[in-house]
Amino acid sequence: MIRNALIFLFKIKSFFVQFLVFACSDSRVCPSVLFNFQPGEAFIIRNIANMVPPYDKTRYSGIGAAVEYPVVHLKVENIIVIGHSRCGGIKALLSIKDNGSLGTDFIEDWVKICTPAKETVNQAHGDLSFEEQCSKLEKEAVKVSLENLKTYPYVKEGLEKKTLTLYGGYYDFVNGAFETWEA
Repeated sequence: MIRNALIFLFKIKSFFVQFLVFACSDSRVCPSVLFNFQPGEAFIIRNIANMVPPYDKTRYSGIGAAVEYPVVHLKVENIIVIGHSRCGGIKALLSIKDNGSLGTDFIEDWVKICTPAKETVNQAHGDLSFEEQCSKLEKEAVKVSLENLKTYPYVKEGLEKKTLTLYGGYYDFVNGAFETWEA
């Protein structure tokens, strides 16, 4: 069912379509299983909370290379960032103390990539429970990652030339629902 939704969403024009997919490292959110990707159909980048940092040749060169290769050399036409329910990375982001102290060596620094999403949720939904705020933040973080993708020169060029399209996705594995939107 999810694969059929993806096929419709991307308006497949040919038999073989390539995707660049950002997904969480969480084993409950495996893009190959969700979309029934066959080998060679998708270039998949998995990390904590499926985040995409802004373009930075020094700090985030690993992610930069992982974006550049499929966009520049594989000529993918679609990039999708998939958030999901009950994300531990998003919970970590929402749990970061305002005093800036770090309780981990790497996790908090990484999830701070989506601090703008946390600020948006705090302002708009600060009265909700922690769990409800996490649910809002899971989707809002996808939006920040999509905006961050636009800071990569080759992504920006592909969007301007209309050879590349960005999509956000959210997989609610608790209720078995999947939603998508174009960025």
